[in-house]
Amino acid sequence: MNEKSCWLGFSQVQGIGPFKFAKLIASFGTAEKAWKASEKELTEILKPALTKVFLDFKKTFSIEEYLEKMEKTKVGFLTLEDRNYPKLLKQIKNPPFVLFYKGKLDFINSEASIGIVGTRKITNYGRQITEMITQELVQTDCVIVSGLAMGVDAVAHKTTIDNSGKTIAVLGCGVDCCYPRENQKLYEEILDSGGLIVSEYGIGQQPTVGSFPSRNRIIAGLSMGVVVTEGAADSGALITAKDALSADRKVFAVPGPVTSSLSKGPYDLIKKGAVVVSSGREILAELRIENGELRNSSSPRLQKIKGDTKEEQKILDLLAKEGLHFDELVRITKIDSSSLGTILSMMEMKGMIKSLNAGFFGLA
Repeated sequence: MNEKSCWLGFSQVQGIGPFKFAKLIASFGTAEKAWKASEKELTEILKPALTKVFLDFKKTFSIEEYLEKMEKTKVGFLTLEDRNYPKLLKQIKNPPFVLFYKGKLDFINSEASIGIVGTRKITNYGRQITEMITQELVQTDCVIVSGLAMGVDAVAHKTTIDNSGKTIAVLGCGVDCCYPRENQKLYEEILDSGGLIVSEYGIGQQPTVGSFPSRNRIIAGLSMGVVVTEGAADSGALITAKDALSADRKVFAVPGPVTSSLSKGPYDLIKKGAVVVSSGREILAELRIENGELRNSSSPRLQKIKGDTKEEQKILDLLAKEGLHFDELVRITKIDSSSLGTILSMMEMKGMIKSLNAGFFGLA
């Protein structure tokens, strides 16, 4: 067993999510050491009940067999330590420490990715506006992110494919499963068109009530901004919008007929500060996207904040491109770990940077 396979193993233990896994890494240093830790050592971190769950799991789980099943179903996985792990997703609170995928990774780190979400009970108005906005975004080489649900999600994915664009579907089940089953054809079209399907859930895992809100944070995390085209006041799309705001991403809302209950969601978002839009062009202008790239993308945040020392500025320049692990910062900056730890702590206190998860840092 190697380090990466241990990350995979922990991802399949019921009760060990990003927060608990981060505690294990902080305590043991590596996933491999945590995997091989004694019951006494684990109990100090996981408490007795979860420690028992993990030890019982280890008795019946074979990482080798699991990897074979993944290979047969053409499923891959990324860990937070992988260079291909989505940079935007790494910046959210509690990102998946393992991300499963099916399809091509070519555009997973596109800096022009837009989430489009909304109601499952789409109206003709909702369909028209979703198609129009999606088409305009795709024509500017934006990657469209959504959840493969019926309604707005399905229209966004389908319109992207029909316009030769790239789309990412985020599932609340394993990537080898299609949910809902009514979208099986669309699921296959996404893969056939060179698209990507991702999830934090392992192969064969079916959706649960809690898996969809969890899925929504990934849609928000993969996106520069999230658009809600149509949705009721209790729409799951509003959870995605809330996650987007928490991740410091732009939220866009499309106003609809005041007589429609499915306009209530966007109107509520507008009251809370969402950007009112009626076209893809307005979204592109707000996000400063042009031809699939951000204008002045090198360091929009650094225009607001400068380091007080050369070391701080070097760290800010590095983190402007992507979140980085402490060990990676040591390697690149060539600052010894003790001194770097002090510098990072001071930068956090100044509000320049923030600690993410499992030893990663990003801009504040």
